[in-house]
Amino acid sequence: MWPELLPQLCNLLNSEDYNTCEGAFGALQKICEDSSELLDSDALNRPLNVMIPKFLQFFKHCSPKIRSHAIACVNQFIMDRAQALMENIDTFIEHLFALAVDEDPEVRKNVCRALVMLLEVRIDRLIPHMHSIIQYMLQRTQDSDENVALEACEFWLTLAEQPICKEVLTSHLVQLIPILVNGMKYSEIDIILLKGDVEEDEAIPDSEQDIKPRFHKSRTVTLQHEEERPQDPDDGEDEDDDDTLSDWNLSTWGGVPAPALGSFGEPQGAWGLIKARGRRDGGCFVGGGINPLPSGRAGKCSAAALDVLANVFREELLPHLLPLLKELLFHPEWVIKESGILVLGAIAEGCMQGMVPYLPELIPHLIRCLSDKKALVRSIACWTLSRYAHWVVSQPPDMYLKPLMTELLKRILDSNKRVQEAACSAFATLEEEACTELVPYLSFILDTLVFAFGKYQHKNLLILYDAIGTLADSVGHHLNQPEYIQKLMPPLIQKWNELKDEDKDLFPLLECLSSVATALQSGFLPYCEPVYQRCVTLVQKTLAQAMMYNQHPEQYEAPDKDFMIVALDLLSGLAEGLGCHVEQLVARSNIMTLLFQCMQDTMPEVRQSSFALLGDLTKACFVHVKPCIAEFMPILGTNLNPEFISVCNNATWAIGEICMQMGAEMQPYVQMVLNNLVEIINRPNTPKTLLENTAITIGRLGFVCPQEVAPMLQQFIRPWCTSLRNIRDNEEKDSAFRGICVMIGVNPGGVVQDFIFFCDAVASWVSPKDDLRDMFYKILHGFKDQVGEENWQQFSEQFPPLLKDRLAAFYGV
Repeated sequence: MWPELLPQLCNLLNSEDYNTCEGAFGALQKICEDSSELLDSDALNRPLNVMIPKFLQFFKHCSPKIRSHAIACVNQFIMDRAQALMENIDTFIEHLFALAVDEDPEVRKNVCRALVMLLEVRIDRLIPHMHSIIQYMLQRTQDSDENVALEACEFWLTLAEQPICKEVLTSHLVQLIPILVNGMKYSEIDIILLKGDVEEDEAIPDSEQDIKPRFHKSRTVTLQHEEERPQDPDDGEDEDDDDTLSDWNLSTWGGVPAPALGSFGEPQGAWGLIKARGRRDGGCFVGGGINPLPSGRAGKCSAAALDVLANVFREELLPHLLPLLKELLFHPEWVIKESGILVLGAIAEGCMQGMVPYLPELIPHLIRCLSDKKALVRSIACWTLSRYAHWVVSQPPDMYLKPLMTELLKRILDSNKRVQEAACSAFATLEEEACTELVPYLSFILDTLVFAFGKYQHKNLLILYDAIGTLADSVGHHLNQPEYIQKLMPPLIQKWNELKDEDKDLFPLLECLSSVATALQSGFLPYCEPVYQRCVTLVQKTLAQAMMYNQHPEQYEAPDKDFMIVALDLLSGLAEGLGCHVEQLVARSNIMTLLFQCMQDTMPEVRQSSFALLGDLTKACFVHVKPCIAEFMPILGTNLNPEFISVCNNATWAIGEICMQMGAEMQPYVQMVLNNLVEIINRPNTPKTLLENTAITIGRLGFVCPQEVAPMLQQFIRPWCTSLRNIRDNEEKDSAFRGICVMIGVNPGGVVQDFIFFCDAVASWVSPKDDLRDMFYKILHGFKDQVGEENWQQFSEQFPPLLKDRLAAFYGV
């Protein structure tokens, strides 16, 4: 709005007076940071066309401060690919190379930052110079100035994500690996900041700024895969969920492609509730999120780089690493030994296969390091062991699991708070991997966790709740034993009574109780009434506060809706755990009215949790849900919007559960939801979880209202079959396939073009119930009779051999 400003500032850059020039550049840098998009817009007549060439002239200025300003200004426009910069890209890169060995650290830092961003945005322009850039970054990663080294280290993280990484980096690994490993040692400053010389601090209360904000992840209803631990259901899928804790999140998991048609691997799945928790707040997430890197170290970036490179190069990294590792892991100096343990943890995910032969020797060594006299060695050993938990659990339990568990439990009661935290986090990972393997040791585990309640300061108490919740998720109903309940519940209920409704420490406690209630089932009955009441109160209070804020935003504060989300999730846990016993509690409360409001909340996470609760109440006490169906169904229909993956997923699941209770009375509501469901199942790139839930719900709708759904059969039959062929036999799959069979009966023409996909889906069943098998038999033989022997022969020639064999063996076609 001030047209004279930019031209005047740019003119002042030419001033003879150094202070004027520097002042003008300082102002311009702030404007570039704050308004980068505006400067590249037609609204202002694209001032960048003048500014970028102007800035580039100053790359050669005699003052390092001004050179640094000039690069920092241009850097603001790289990620947005500003047109004026793209037109001058070659000059920019040439000028950067000229400054590569500048004596000023701030200039070198900005050069590194520019190259890292160009790697993401204009790699095509860097490729011709890649060899020299890599050589340069190898030097900068060892820069005497720590900020320059950190900026340069980002280069390896970014390069690892580029398809050309392997090709351009292989020949440089021999130099790079030792540099990264060397960067993983604690500096003297690190040790001072981490109070690395303070061995016993358990009695010192936490200061509030020690406690990072934690993020509750709402319940997501998913098909839980067999033999896998529940992955974060929102892994890389949930666009409405942007709460990674770190300032740089290092790596995302790609979805695993479904097997090709006709290859019957281990079919998976059974939808249930997975609660992804807000654990693991240890700074950045390294690797696929097996366990983030412990926080508080400058070497974190080197470790993160090693982790992502291990995922690119896999076993090829080991010849460069193993000789170094041998030296580090058994070194008498604790700082060096500690860095070796960190290296071992950083490569765990990428190099797992290649490390397996060494683990029988290394794991016992790491377990011994758990009792090292230095707290920082003990804590890193916890972390690294957690990264190998999967392998530990795959061996006979007496070999590694039992000694590891015994030592970790001792560390949970360590006298150092950092070690307590690392041990608790590592133990939670072990719980997820070991699941019911832990049942024989439950008494011992609970004794330790309950003892820690009396010992822990504020921050670690929150991590302890998580370890208890994860234990409950992992061992399930095995926790429902009077002796276990008597150990566990009194301290939890005591904390519950101490906390006020406004205290955010309720979040992790509510999450923990949600898992415990689900696991204890009827064992939770003696505790359920006050817990249930309080959850309802929390929802009611939050809704009331939101209403007052919406009406008078100047008088009232906006509520923290996490209180409501966590309360809804605990109510879901109670409904799932207590089943029909929850009916009296629902009858005596206004939860259905509150749920109606929550389902329409503007915040996606609130809706996500309310649909999970609706589905659970539908299963537990439909008598209270049924009177509300006419009001609820239109809301569910409008939330079938895949822009919010988890909301859409839970709404879909709830509709499927309601179908099974309503039966033919579902008929008036079919049109509200059917078109959206068909659209979702046909969308490209829909996450697997949502596809599976959508397919099951379409099948269930067709089962209860075949006349309404069958006419659309042709529009969804192919994606329907491909998404359900990979899940294991279970109730949901059963009801969905009955629905498809009934619909084929009503509209056989709808399946003709895609009949091979139907055959493939039928063959994915291991042992269908007899009457379902008869339905399959009739459809297959009906189709064969309809087309005649000769046509059937031609048709079945297309079948992969495995599919042909299975259909012949099971159905005689």
